[in-house]
Amino acid sequence: MTCQWCESANIVESTNTVYWELPDGTKAIEIKETPCVICQNCNITYQTEDTVGAIEEQLYLINTKLIEKTLSFQELIQQPRLLKKNYFDFSL
Repeated sequence: MTCQWCESANIVESTNTVYWELPDGTKAIEIKETPCVICQNCNITYQTEDTVGAIEEQLYLINTKLIEKTLSFQELIQQPRLLKKNYFDFSL
């Protein structure tokens, strides 16, 4: 794996806290312990496309009114889904 920004191979996988706006725009939530990549070369910290996709898909498929304002990434992913899959994702 290389850095998406500078293409350096000097990266570390870690976790951090991110803030995400809910799909309906009603509020933003804090998601702690979110997987991230830290580049030791350009000092950027970012989430991979897979992590971003997992967060966005889960937020579309759960009852967001039941989640707390702050939760961990694992707590978010473990929330029960209202639908089995995102029927609005036509990228597959």
